[in-house]
Amino acid sequence: MAKKDPYAALRYREFNIFILVRFALVFAWSMQFVIIEWQVYALTKDPLYIGLIGLMEIIPALGMALFAGHIVDQKEKRNLLAVCIALFSIISFALFWITSPEVSETWSVKHILFVIYALVFFGGLLRSFFGPSIFSLVALIVPKKIYPNAATWNSSTWQMARVLGVSFAGFSIGWLGENEQMGVHWSLCIVFGLVMFSLLMLFQVKKKPILNPNIGEPVIKSLKEGVNFVFKTKAILGALTLDMISVLFGGAIALAAVFATDILDAGPQGFGILVAAPNVGSFLTMLVTAYIPIVKKAGLKLLVAVFGFGLSIIAFGLSTVFWMSVMALFLSGVFDGVSMVIRQTILQLKTPDHMRGRVSSVNSMFVGSSNELGAFESGLTAKLMGTATAVVFGGTMTLITVITTAFVSPSFRQLDL
Repeated sequence: MAKKDPYAALRYREFNIFILVRFALVFAWSMQFVIIEWQVYALTKDPLYIGLIGLMEIIPALGMALFAGHIVDQKEKRNLLAVCIALFSIISFALFWITSPEVSETWSVKHILFVIYALVFFGGLLRSFFGPSIFSLVALIVPKKIYPNAATWNSSTWQMARVLGVSFAGFSIGWLGENEQMGVHWSLCIVFGLVMFSLLMLFQVKKKPILNPNIGEPVIKSLKEGVNFVFKTKAILGALTLDMISVLFGGAIALAAVFATDILDAGPQGFGILVAAPNVGSFLTMLVTAYIPIVKKAGLKLLVAVFGFGLSIIAFGLSTVFWMSVMALFLSGVFDGVSMVIRQTILQLKTPDHMRGRVSSVNSMFVGSSNELGAFESGLTAKLMGTATAVVFGGTMTLITVITTAFVSPSFRQLDL
């Protein structure tokens, strides 16, 4: 009966608190990232500098990923996550300060950019711990029989927070304060408040036992075990690889500020709508999958979803009409939502409890890193090819990846959950 209950995970009080904490965190992080992109482009008018934001976050996140997974598997998850949130609040407050009128009027653009990129870098270090901590904690809150349902609601919460976070960021920049600079400043104040709220709520979740039987295991041995598990588990490896390549080349949303400003003439409100559109699509898809789980032919459905994602990105790159651009990004989110649900379900079902931190770290190296590398790739190719051409190129590479995967790995097409 639990498998047929679309609200099974929500019947656990701690899971409800957990998704509230995650909602606040993702809302704040998404809002902050969008605000930084807007501020950097306002300061430089150069898309390459937007791409550098992603690069500055992913270098530490990628470099620390495996070690972070090892630490998560060795430590109590709730307290570790609390430490990460507390440090994140310091970064958020620092960004609020660096965008204040006192700083913006007295510091040079060069110095402001240096501090912003430094804070993004430290945020990347924290991010390497966030993913494994959250992934491991949720598995200790609900029983294994409802992992698929928990994964769906967890992903839905993430997407809903992304939708509202990026949307609110775009609108708040234009509405808060007497000008856009003050809008940026006070929007970051809201980010700081949300982070502090999530920290307070987290302590409503009880400490969880450490299930790793190899506490004190040598770091190298521990990391090797996690990596080997992923590469030996073909379902996990196939899903992660396909998603990584598609997100790497389909990172068009990183150029939304350029499209909103220079191509669609949509302003900060239009920018907020553009960055929200794919997340709205993903969120609606995940709500549907809570009632209609993806079980049969999951591999084939994943291939079709990523192919549709690539087509949507190409359509976005070719569009010069605002509502058509919004629709293309919405559809890209619909297809990406299917991909995310399948990937998260595979990870939860196939990963042993004592290895969740390390497997989640490998996942972040594959998929999480591709978001930031995709942002850098989009910024770099936009600089070299032009904005629209770069987006079409990325979508085309995504289609090529799907076709190649379908022919090279026929067994993946038959994958069921």
